Amino acid sequence: MKKVQFKMLIVTVACMLAGSTVWAQDPNAVIQSASDELEAGLNGRKEALAQDKDALYALIDSVLLPRFDRRYAAQLVLGRHWRNANAEQRAKFIDAFYSSLLRRYADGVLEFNQDKIEILPFRGDLEKQRTTVKTMVTLEDGTVVPVNYGMVNRDSNWLIFDVTIEGISYVRNFRTELNSEIQATSLDAVIARLEAESSGTTAAAE
Repeated sequence: MKKVQFKMLIVTVACMLAGSTVWAQDPNAVIQSASDELEAGLNGRKEALAQDKDALYALIDSVLLPRFDRRYAAQLVLGRHWRNANAEQRAKFIDAFYSSLLRRYADGVLEFNQDKIEILPFRGDLEKQRTTVKTMVTLEDGTVVPVNYGMVNRDSNWLIFDVTIEGISYVRNFRTELNSEIQATSLDAVIARLEAESSGTTAAAE
């Protein structure tokens, strides 16, 4: 995934996630309400948040955690390794992957600009469990980038599980990356690395 795509990932994830009574009826409204919520959270605080990472993480987490299908995303990222993992490994991976993802891309949130996001008319099927919401994001240099959100309906709530930027899915991208790492080391080693990454330490070599 290109650098600009990585930089945009947490921005686009965060800007589609917000609570709303219209979740089950209109996935596009989820994005719009989330955009409003994130804009309000960043208003007048970007410089302060840039200096206070804990506050930045807390802001993102407050929007993201309740509305992101962490288990499903983790399952898709691990692929066949999920089937071989025990309950403890699965739980640890879910937490470690989410925390690592949040911290790795948190700085991108500071570049969020609500005016640069165009939500396209919804063309999906609301009767299906999964659907896709499409947007176009204008970058600082004027480049327009297509951003698609994979969403799944859970108990009448639409939750994010994937983001595809310029045709590249973060789920597929991380699955490829982590599959190679797991094959070279082990699932436990990958979990330890992710935990270390999210805590700012270095995992001890096995």
